[in-house]
Amino acid sequence: MTSFEQVSERLNEIARLSAPLARAFAVAGFSLYAVGGSVRDAVLGRERGEDYEIDFTTNARPDDIARLMKPLCTALWEQGRAFGTIGGRLRGSGIKAEITTFRSEAYVDHSRKPSVEWGDSLEADLSRRDFTINALALDVVALEAQTPGVQTLFDFYNGFNDLHERILRTPINPEVLFSDDPLRMLRAARFAARFHLTIDPAIEVAATKMAEKLSIVSAERIRGELDLLMLTEQPSLGLDFIVRTGLADHFLPELPKLQLEQDPIHQHKDVLRHTWAVVDKTSATLVLRLAALFHDIGKPRTRAITEEGVTFRFHEVVGAKMTRKRMAALKYSQELIDDVSMLVELHLRFHTYKMGWSDKAVRRYVRDAGPLLDELNELTRCDCTTRNARKAATLAHRMDELEIRIAELREQEDLSRLRPALDGVAVMELLGIAPSPVVGRALDFLMEIRLDEGEITPVEAAVRLREWWAEQPK
Repeated sequence: MTSFEQVSERLNEIARLSAPLARAFAVAGFSLYAVGGSVRDAVLGRERGEDYEIDFTTNARPDDIARLMKPLCTALWEQGRAFGTIGGRLRGSGIKAEITTFRSEAYVDHSRKPSVEWGDSLEADLSRRDFTINALALDVVALEAQTPGVQTLFDFYNGFNDLHERILRTPINPEVLFSDDPLRMLRAARFAARFHLTIDPAIEVAATKMAEKLSIVSAERIRGELDLLMLTEQPSLGLDFIVRTGLADHFLPELPKLQLEQDPIHQHKDVLRHTWAVVDKTSATLVLRLAALFHDIGKPRTRAITEEGVTFRFHEVVGAKMTRKRMAALKYSQELIDDVSMLVELHLRFHTYKMGWSDKAVRRYVRDAGPLLDELNELTRCDCTTRNARKAATLAHRMDELEIRIAELREQEDLSRLRPALDGVAVMELLGIAPSPVVGRALDFLMEIRLDEGEITPVEAAVRLREWWAEQPK
């Protein structure tokens, strides 16, 4: 929290940026209030980002909103008109503004999209906001008019105090709000993680009771909320909430199963706690955070009790397949699915590394990781969450050695071009053959040379290929 003077300064900045809209709406006889994130962040003293956006609410209907915004914006978007929202980018300042008619919304008849009803009351509109910290409203019309003694900041539901106390509460009964939009249960996880808030027990009770309602929300909306959670400073705060309440059962059922799998290697109570630790340690990029989230989901299916103790043989291979299936169900892009699954499949490769790793093994590691090499190395480092300081130091030293070996090889050869010295066309011309499986075998032969020996010239590759071809059964 910042001082009163700093809060006032930031709220006045919102009013200054909103002035053209405030004047237009006032002249037309409508109200206009800045709401949500911009007001919340001003109270928290957060700096605004480059692509700053201000959300507004008004008693004007969508047609009037569009009419008033059009001359003030360089671009206008109306995809949200059915929900009362018109967006635009203001001329001059370039600020993104989204203005929504006072409303309430609710899912009906198991629909995946909410129905919307317009309203005329600011207090009623704010009562349907997800959380009290997002139910603060700034009257930009009154601030623009600078009328003495007129209230400009509205806090009907004690959101200002909740920000100060670092608690996440809902303006009204959470069961009512979660019925309006079940995605708000996931949003609670995200806001708790983003702002390090304690979740009101009433929210957790309601989410536990109503978790099944999440099944009516589209996969795309769930994925979007999950992505935002994964990019917070400490995702585990929200992830633990979605597991505790049973929300995960409806879109990430693999996670709750991890708490049953004791993991003696990492010395954690269960694999789930280990997963939280890895997620929080990784850099806040989506591919890394998702790979950390999924990296051990194959353990429940591969758990075995042997004379050596608990084992999870090939859990990385099983986990990669499970990752593909789960991410596809959540409608992720194929490119992201491929990248995350690859990291999951390769995350144990490093643990075969010893001082005796050959240059070929290092090259193969680099080739298999491809453009994800840095992410794989970071995931591998973060996967070491042991409390044994000596073991942790040993693993870190081995990873340092591997990265030094990679750097040394890069100085000697181009590791970004780990491919055969000849391409398929050259192979067919040299051997006088048509497209066939033989071409693939020939390229594999040349690729093994590249991995074993490093770079060779096309001339030498041609000689070696002819020798290989002469030995093949015709």
